[in-house]
Amino acid sequence: MNWGFLEGLLSGVNKYSTAFGRIWLAIIFIFRLLVFLVACEKVWGDEQKDFDCNTRQPGCQNVCYDHYYPVAYTRLWALQLIFVTCPSLLVTLHVSYRDDRERKHRQKHGEDCPPLYDDTGKKRGGLWWTYFLSLMFKISVDVVFIFLLFYIYEATFFPPVVKCREDPCPNVVDCYIARPTEKKIFTIFMVVTSFVCILLLILMLILMLAPASSLAFSSGNINILDYSVNQSIKYHVVVTVWP
Repeated sequence: MNWGFLEGLLSGVNKYSTAFGRIWLAIIFIFRLLVFLVACEKVWGDEQKDFDCNTRQPGCQNVCYDHYYPVAYTRLWALQLIFVTCPSLLVTLHVSYRDDRERKHRQKHGEDCPPLYDDTGKKRGGLWWTYFLSLMFKISVDVVFIFLLFYIYEATFFPPVVKCREDPCPNVVDCYIARPTEKKIFTIFMVVTSFVCILLLILMLILMLAPASSLAFSSGNINILDYSVNQSIKYHVVVTVWP
């Protein structure tokens, strides 16, 4: 991994983020990505190798492992981290597109020409919608992956022993999970951080929608006031003209 490239990328994302967005980015990078890279690989490195069942029936152990863990936790979390961080890059790319468009506009019409944007990083117009849709997508990704975690694994949270009745096992066999306590702790940690990220994203949405709602409400009040004033003027004119 090119850490210099990652640092520049995160700096670009952080530049156009709100206070809650910076907290969200810190949680993603420190509490989720680094924990995933440093700790989870060691805890889950021997997952299938040390999944042991008390039978020597050929294929029984593999079938039982596949039944309880159809998708590895680490791969599920890797997909979640990829999908939840990509929308932030789209916001950065949109701002870069605005900067490039502004630069070409100045090259064509001169440095003293009126700018296309007052601030290329300000969330107005298309950039507002890009940011809004990115927040909605992040919330959806975290919610879907939490649901998948409980749906696929049936909220087992790594009991030390699981019962398996799958073919070709000759009968109900006991299977033992490696490091169940460590895996349970890391799973709860990742789920809690996902919920915290969802809460932060919802707060960011509220902060985005509140000014737009107040502006629309103010515009509506102004329109109603203008309509009332116009109607009063018309009524006054009619009364004045009519003897």
